[in-house]
Amino acid sequence: MLRTLSIRDVVLIDRLDLTFGIGLGVFTGETGAGKSILLDSLGLALGARAEARLVRGGAAQAVVSAEFDLPQEHSVLDMLAEHGIAVGRDEPLVLRRVLAGDGRSRGYINDQAVSVSLLRRIGDELVEIHGQFDNQRLLNTSVHRVLLDAYGGHGDLLAAVGAAHRDWRAAVDARKRAVDALEEARRDEEFLRHALGELDDIAPEPGEESELSRQRQGMMNGEKLLEAMNQAAKDLGQGRGVERMLRDAVRALEPMVEKTEGALKAVLEPLELAQENISEALLQLERASQRVDLDPNHLEQLEERLFALRALARKHNVTVDDLAVLRETIAARLAEVDDGDAGVRKLTHAQAAARKAYEDAAAALSAARVAAADTLSHAVMAELAPLRLGAARFSVIVAGGGDADAWGEGGWDRIAFEVATNPGAPPGPLGKIASGGELSRFMLALKVVLSKADPVPTLIFDEVDSGIGGAAAAAVGQRLARMADEVQVLVVTHSPQVAARGENHWRVSKSAAPEGVRTRVEELSRADRQEEIARMLAGERVTDEARAAADSLLQGTES
Repeated sequence: MLRTLSIRDVVLIDRLDLTFGIGLGVFTGETGAGKSILLDSLGLALGARAEARLVRGGAAQAVVSAEFDLPQEHSVLDMLAEHGIAVGRDEPLVLRRVLAGDGRSRGYINDQAVSVSLLRRIGDELVEIHGQFDNQRLLNTSVHRVLLDAYGGHGDLLAAVGAAHRDWRAAVDARKRAVDALEEARRDEEFLRHALGELDDIAPEPGEESELSRQRQGMMNGEKLLEAMNQAAKDLGQGRGVERMLRDAVRALEPMVEKTEGALKAVLEPLELAQENISEALLQLERASQRVDLDPNHLEQLEERLFALRALARKHNVTVDDLAVLRETIAARLAEVDDGDAGVRKLTHAQAAARKAYEDAAAALSAARVAAADTLSHAVMAELAPLRLGAARFSVIVAGGGDADAWGEGGWDRIAFEVATNPGAPPGPLGKIASGGELSRFMLALKVVLSKADPVPTLIFDEVDSGIGGAAAAAVGQRLARMADEVQVLVVTHSPQVAARGENHWRVSKSAAPEGVRTRVEELSRADRQEEIARMLAGERVTDEARAAADSLLQGTES
């Protein structure tokens, strides 16, 4: 709810700080005293359109701050979190607007700069202002469905419809993807079968390119390799041969090892090892020379396969190693063609079942809405007669079905609040049928019935009692007070019957000051309230009879 309102340099207000509480708060004062300035000031903080004329003459800028206590888990907290603004559990929410003399303005939420559009979105969730000619929230048909569902307690039904709609849309998307894939596969079927045949004929294997390249390189250098190995064998066997010379040297030294008490052992061991290594090297050299492939036919076959693999890879714009994967992909696509009709039929059945589930859920929600609409219509009608709207008719229209493309997570119904102000007249939208004064009273009747269903915590009525008096004005006051038991209600009024209902009462007045005319707002005591209500009853000259009548009104509301 609105806790405080701070106004600096707005029109005729230089400095004003107001503190609000729960219950019904009323603002009274002479016509032209400046009550509209209070609403314009609050509107600035709530993101309303800013005009340079609102800046007090001689001031550089106007500043308005509105502080709110938020109910726990209010939707505003999620909206703020989306924009990186965190509000603690016991922390107030402060909306502030700074308006320069040239008409430019800046918005802040808890001292963090924000766009005016965000300020307006937050403000719409916190305060609802009902004036005779304002574009009021309840005139927006998109809000009517939300209010009817809240009034009827349709939360579980809405959740079921939302889940069913998401399942249905997912089934529609899955079938569409399958149909598109099948159509694409059929368009490419001839190419795919030809490509699969080529891949099956060549049967590529992972890593085959590198192995073929290695073998090809070895065969291309085979003659040189064989020549080098033959030369090495020749060099090792030239003359007596390295292996024989080492063997002769070992034989010559072996008998002398013991006679020299082991002194030649250190010489003999490396010679023996060298002899073994040379023997092994000659053996491996012979084996390697035997493995050298100099067959030109084999080289030709190897190159043909390697080049065929590379050509096929270029054709499909993949690497040679990916040809095997490509083959599996093409085979899978062709399997979709072969099995596609069955798959699409299965998804079509799933889509139909999901739609049926949605239709069942939406029908249940629609039936609940029709029942709630009837209850709401009768409840609002019961409020109209005491407000001097007894001839009017209020109805909640629930139009279901329609184009399936318009069905959504909220169901298929279109909800509208309609009225007929004269007997026999056709009903129509609230904003087009009711006059300004009638519209305010219609809104009051609606708000009284919907006060628990509507999440907006602060309601402001601007001259909702315009054009009525006596019993009708008393009925307006009673309903405002009753509504204030559920939400915070502030009202600008010229009706003494309404003013007497207020738990808090402020008087708005103009006074001359050295710097010019100023608007003042003062909270009234019990005695001051009696005098103010007497003025409202008597006019310019307050009589004792008017004071007595005022006291009677106050006592009647206090009892």
